[in-house]
Amino acid sequence: MRAEILAHEPEPRRAPDAPAAADPAVAPEPPRAAAAPDAIAPEAIATDADEAPVPARSFEPASALDKVTSAALWAAGLGWLIPALGGLTVVYQLVPSHRIDWAGRLYCKVQIALTGSRWRAEVHPKVDPARQYVFAQNHTNHFDHVLCYNATPHFKQGLELESHFRYPFYGWFMKARGTVPVKKGQRGQTSELTERIGREIAEGRSILSFPEGSRTRTGRVRPFRTGIFFIARDLGVPVVPVAVTGAFDLMRPGSPIIRAGNELTVWVEEPIETAGATDDEIPALAERARAAVARRVDAYWAAREEQR
Repeated sequence: MRAEILAHEPEPRRAPDAPAAADPAVAPEPPRAAAAPDAIAPEAIATDADEAPVPARSFEPASALDKVTSAALWAAGLGWLIPALGGLTVVYQLVPSHRIDWAGRLYCKVQIALTGSRWRAEVHPKVDPARQYVFAQNHTNHFDHVLCYNATPHFKQGLELESHFRYPFYGWFMKARGTVPVKKGQRGQTSELTERIGREIAEGRSILSFPEGSRTRTGRVRPFRTGIFFIARDLGVPVVPVAVTGAFDLMRPGSPIIRAGNELTVWVEEPIETAGATDDEIPALAERARAAVARRVDAYWAAREEQR
């Protein structure tokens, strides 16, 4: 359900006398005298095949009971999702989504409960409920859009591939909610995205992003793309790393099996200030955010390994 967000990289801010960079909508061309916006050469980026396997329940062969349980959870989940999102889509035509945020929170709470798993959140004390942030969450499965939402009181506006707005129910809901559309592979949309996200921030709303760009196939945290970090810097908004553990046990890409009985934990980490950062410093900020997320995820898998 979640989009693979900001697969392109926004154009770095540069000094007036700096050479113009190629449009970064798909694959940015780094300035000759500076580090590439992605900070990692394509051949150096880790792929799923490079990652060590994790002891995830979702990798275990599904038993007959697992399949029956999963079918029941799918039925219950869709039985809630379709009328809930359909109803909210209609309501959002009349009342802006941020005015009735409680309804969206109720949808998320019930959707998580219907996975048959427990949910909890650990929030860093420096996360200010009254301040706007860009939340940078690890990207795991179809439940990503609900897992983080209730961890903090912030209204979190999402980013979504524009093509996903055509999906029945979910796409209609996201469009009605005011989700920021991203045009896949289209050059020259950085300014438009920054302006649209800037309006959300100015109106008191935060942003939920998935900087990995696609869901993990191994359970490990993939490299973070820098696009959203450039936008956060240009808007003077801190980035908050968010690690969700237990979700890959619940369900993984490539498998329709939902496994009940997990503990889903949302770790909302210390905010990272971006204002004033130079273009060359953005990759380090992105890696700092990724490291905070990966530390929680790796610790979760290490603990699971010890339990074997």
